[in-house]
Order: sequence, then C-alpha cells, then structure tokens
Amino acid sequence: MHDIRRIREAPEAFDAALARRGMAPQAAGLVSLDAERRTAIAESERLRAEQNRIAKLIGQAKAKGEDAGALLTEAATLKAGEGNQAAQATEIGGRLDAVLSNLPNLLDPEVPDGADETANRVLHQHGTPAPLDFPARQHFEIGEALGLMEFAGAAKLAGSRFTVLRGPLARLDRALAQWMLTLHTEEHGYTETTVPYLVNAATMYGTGQLPKFEEDLFKTTDGRYLIPTAEVPLTNLAREEIIPEAALPWRLTALSPCFRSEAGSAGRDTRGMLRQHQFHKVELVSVTRPEESDAEHERMTQCAERVLTELGLVWRRMLLSAGDTGFGAARTYDLEVWLPGQAAWREISSCSNCRDFQARRMNARMKPTAGKGNVFVHTLNGSGVAVGRALIAVLETHQQADGSITVPEVLRPYMGGLTRIG
Repeated sequence: MHDIRRIREAPEAFDAALARRGMAPQAAGLVSLDAERRTAIAESERLRAEQNRIAKLIGQAKAKGEDAGALLTEAATLKAGEGNQAAQATEIGGRLDAVLSNLPNLLDPEVPDGADETANRVLHQHGTPAPLDFPARQHFEIGEALGLMEFAGAAKLAGSRFTVLRGPLARLDRALAQWMLTLHTEEHGYTETTVPYLVNAATMYGTGQLPKFEEDLFKTTDGRYLIPTAEVPLTNLAREEIIPEAALPWRLTALSPCFRSEAGSAGRDTRGMLRQHQFHKVELVSVTRPEESDAEHERMTQCAERVLTELGLVWRRMLLSAGDTGFGAARTYDLEVWLPGQAAWREISSCSNCRDFQARRMNARMKPTAGKGNVFVHTLNGSGVAVGRALIAVLETHQQADGSITVPEVLRPYMGGLTRIG
C-alpha cells in the first residue's frame, strides 16, 4: 500500500516509479480522489461543529422557555447533511483504497530497467556448470527409472501437476526439509514456527495476494484461502501490532505446504516437478527496523545460498529487473541453480525486501526506544529453499551413470546413513 501523502507531495516521481514497471500514470487520479475525500471530510466536520453550536442554542432556548422549533429543524437538516458528507467521504475513500491496493511496490533505484527476465543481472556465481561424462537425464526420468517417482498415479488422485514419491526418494524429500529447518534455526538464528495453512482474506490482503492475484489462489467454500507460501501467515503475525524496537528483528522460519493454481502457466513445465499445484517450502521471514532492512536482505539471501552450497549445487545470484520483480517487492534477489538434465538455470529461491509496503497494508508498526510516534516496520521474505526444487537439483546434479543418486553428505544423518539411492 502506498502513502497518499507521499503521492500528493511528489506526483511526478510516483508516476515515474510506476513507469519503470510499465504502468500508466496514476498520480493525478489518486490526488483528485484524495482531494474529493478530504473536501467531504472537511464539510462533514464543519456541519458537525455547526450542529454543536445549534445544540447549545437549543439548550439555551429551552432553558428560557422559548420556542426551539426552528432550531430543531435546522439541527435535523445539519445532521442529515453531516451524515451524507461522512458517507460520501467513506465511499470515495473506498474507491481510493481500491486503486492503491492494486498498485505494486515502488522499485529500489538499483533495480535494473527491463521488461522481463532477460534484463536480470548476474551478481555472483558459485561453481561452474560442467557436462557429465554420460548422457544427463532430467529428474523425472531419474525418478521414474528408479520406480520412486510417479505422475500417472498422482494424476489419478488429483489431476495434473501433482507427484507421488516413494521409498528413499520420499525420505530424501523429507530429509531436505528437516535439514534446512535445522540449519536455519540452529545456525542462522531463525525461530521455527508452525502456522495455519488456511487463512482469511485480511491475511491475504496484508501480504499483497489480494485483491490483485485472487485467481492464483485456492479458496474454500467458507471464504478462506490455502496459503501459496508460509510468507503469508508468518508476515501477518505482525499485523495490527506495535512492536517494541528492542524486540526487532523478528526472524521466523516455517516448513509448510504451498498451494498455487498456476493460473496462466498452461503449457509451461508440464513434465516433472518444477511447477506444481502443491509443494513444500522452507520459508524465511524477517521484520526489521527500516534502517536495517538492506543488511537483513543480504543476510537472508546468504542463508539461502548456504543451503545450495552445502548440497553441492552450482548456483548464481540474480538481481531481478523492473519487469520481473514481484508485486510486493522493492528489490528481489533470485537464486538460480544449474540443472544438468535440463542444461539450464532454474530459479530455486527468491529473497525480497518489501520495505514498508506490506507493513502499511497490515498496519504493522514499531515503537521506537527513543523519540515519539510509531513507524512502519520493514518486512522481508525468502525461500530457504523450495523443497521440491531442491530435490530436483540434487537428483540432476548428483546422478550417476548407472542411474543411482549420491546422497549429499549433509543429508545422510537424516537418511539413516544412506549414501546412495539406486
């Protein structure tokens, strides 16, 4: 959500920032609506003050035994007018909020211009893609050949974009999640949190999924939503809260299923596990003081990067361009992993600094230790990482010529000491 006062003060700058996202100017219309709303509020307050003045005159007239009929009629007229103006202000405010709610966050200056992912910038690379000394297979070919990954059975149960894992491959999936949680809690200082997987509309609004992206969500018959990521409930724990400055930063992590309709992705990644309606992810969320969010963004991204390094993967950090940065983010780093089976880079984690964009929607504030007035916190979120995509990367990176998989060393304690799947 945007602060209308900032838009009033610098409308040209606001429109220029939206233009970086390929959007038409909005400031003039917003400022005009805001002026109408403030005029209605001012008139409502004037009429209320006039009512109070007439009320005193009515009291004085009655005390003197005088006829107050005309004054009572005037008071009734003023009350009706005041109610009409208040209702008009509320209606205009609703229209203003509806427009603001659908406008994306403003981008940080260092975000590169560009319409799509082709303008993303490589910031760092760990390792070098190297061809295997045998024909590389994709993860679904490996899993199906082992008899441990099934798509037809999953389709029978639920339709397309679902997967059934069995035996040691199912255990490897679980091991990845357990190891990542242990790493982030014991070494990176995040607090493990269990959250609801069904949330209300206010929670979805707070992190920006509603109203703009409702078609991407699964909604239940009682009006709740299946979470697309644990970012949603984790971040909303700060909603309507005033957090003492000394209590920040909050660093929370959760393993949860994620449910996504994948609207608009027809024909994309139809084979395998890359784009699913249901998957598990270890999410990282931070709530910080405004001046600390840049440093927290770097810290969070490094926590996700360590996951990839420890798994023996080749990866790189990307700074997303203006056209590829998500709705709620001011700046996003994507981590991409090299998949030998596909001979391609694929996203495995996104870490975003949302600054005060979500906090304004949630009314999440900080009470400073010194000074007066509360300020909006900054919120950040990142994948630490997506379990299914980590499984894909492990399968393709550590595949062997005989079709087996070498289990990364860090996962072996979670696999009962198993070193190889095959």
